[in-house]
Amino acid sequence: MSAARPFTPLRTLAALAALPLLLTACGYGSESTDDDQRTGVAADAKKLSADEVRIGYFPNLTHATALVGVQEGLFQEELGGTTIKASTFNAGPSEIEALNSGSIDIGWIGPSPAINGYTKADGKNLRIIGGSASGGVKLVVNPDTIKSEDDLKGKKIATPQLGNTQDVAFLNWIAEQGWKVDAQSGKGDVSVVRSDNKVTPDAYKSGSIDGAWVPEPTASKLVADGAKVLLDESDLWPDKKFVITNIIVSQKFLKEHPDVVEAVLRGSVETNKWINANPDEAKASANKALEKLSGKALPAEVIDPAWKSITFLDDPLASTLDTEAEHAVKAGLLEQPDLKGIYDLAPLNKVLKAEGEAEVDDAGLGTR
Repeated sequence: MSAARPFTPLRTLAALAALPLLLTACGYGSESTDDDQRTGVAADAKKLSADEVRIGYFPNLTHATALVGVQEGLFQEELGGTTIKASTFNAGPSEIEALNSGSIDIGWIGPSPAINGYTKADGKNLRIIGGSASGGVKLVVNPDTIKSEDDLKGKKIATPQLGNTQDVAFLNWIAEQGWKVDAQSGKGDVSVVRSDNKVTPDAYKSGSIDGAWVPEPTASKLVADGAKVLLDESDLWPDKKFVITNIIVSQKFLKEHPDVVEAVLRGSVETNKWINANPDEAKASANKALEKLSGKALPAEVIDPAWKSITFLDDPLASTLDTEAEHAVKAGLLEQPDLKGIYDLAPLNKVLKAEGEAEVDDAGLGTR
């Protein structure tokens, strides 16, 4: 098991070899990119039960555990001779499709697509095996036209996608204000405009939207363009924590290769520990990974506030996922789901126990 380590930009040959994995175009639409390269490993490194593990994640700061873990070779250190094949995705549905088809084995993903994917497959395709991040979602608005929450009535506010995690959260917040909006069309007291995160800043600058309920770094990009933060979603949750990124695994892969799953979870725990111990170095590592994906690093005025609003943690915050599912049901975007069995936290708790860390809870939604 890896010990805590200081920041070393070129820590291992594995870290160097991991860099070419990050070659996709940055964005948050519906396409995925297969980074068809493998992480180099030492010739004498011992393989686990699988030759390779295929992982998926977004080119997004809320997926920084995966970005940094690959960038710094932390996953590869735990996997030994089992190599990593990484793919990046721009939306949750395409990542779920990849998991269902066997194109990836393990993925970092938001709660809404995990819930939707699990329920559509009647609970037979995936398990949530860990947490990764909390927070990093804000309502940002044009300060010239919106001074307070009451001013949102009649305005056009963007969310990333119909039924995605932020869309559900905003629809629920609207309902709590006593306002009416048709969830499917987005029409009502507030106009909910579904806009891809990569084009939302241009939509804001053109005046076609008045604000957005979006994840980082899109929120901070809008602030850099003159918007102001009206609401941080963390303030709406107990202890200011809610799940924004989970780790999921194919049930088939979990059954056939539990040692590989456990190694990836060790890598995730080690990465989160390193991120929290070295926030500035970790931020730079994540930005370097994003630069390789997009060709351009995030400027300080964007990445600095964005990074501060995200908490990296191993706990999947299961009770908040259950609440988010209830919000989707109330909005009419999801039939009442049976989420029993969506979690299998035994491998993670084994890793945490070995690290001397507290075990995490599945809120009664663990495997049957």
